[in-house]
Amino acid sequence: MKIVKAEEAISFVNNGDSIMIGGFLTVGTPETLIDEIIKQNKKDLIIICNDTSFEDKGIGRLIYHKLAKKVITSHIGTNKETQRQYIEKELEVELVPQGTLIEQIRAGGVGLGGILTPTGIGTVVEDGKQVIEIDGKKYILEKAIRGKVALVKAKRADHIGNLQFAYTASNFNPIIAMAADLVIVEVDELVPTGSIPPEQVQFPGALVDYVVVRGRE
Repeated sequence: MKIVKAEEAISFVNNGDSIMIGGFLTVGTPETLIDEIIKQNKKDLIIICNDTSFEDKGIGRLIYHKLAKKVITSHIGTNKETQRQYIEKELEVELVPQGTLIEQIRAGGVGLGGILTPTGIGTVVEDGKQVIEIDGKKYILEKAIRGKVALVKAKRADHIGNLQFAYTASNFNPIIAMAADLVIVEVDELVPTGSIPPEQVQFPGALVDYVVVRGRE
């Protein structure tokens, strides 16, 4: 794990990369890293996230600046710009039920090929997908999802990258960090190694590549 500035961390993101971003609306979203993506004008991104927030906040700003070519998400109802771009065919949107989405990402993080879920049986969600029957009940096979980069927001990190999250900011963040090749974490606070008790570590530093401290020049 290396502590870097946001500019350096985002330099490892390439145009066209698939990027997982934590957060639920704006709770647990790495705003500093999003600022830097906009500043460096990273384009044609495939964004994997719970939602696209609002036009002027969080992930929504990436949509507003037209930096995404595709979004895989559970809903776009709070962002009119996402809806507009989708209707005008400027943006591809793949809508996935929220529980299914996070379990697909979890499967990608632990090396599974996918999950079986009854959610969507008998609806358009089922179209074009393999349906498996077990003990008389039908399940859709949803393939695992991984990303090239995970952008994570945590409350604090120690100097070897162990993480703690604030309250509900632990939503998608620890799961996406398991399912990406490169893990970049934005934290509010950097603390000495050993100051986070082992039983309070919510994500291990061994899986973190870069840490950016919010507000640090």
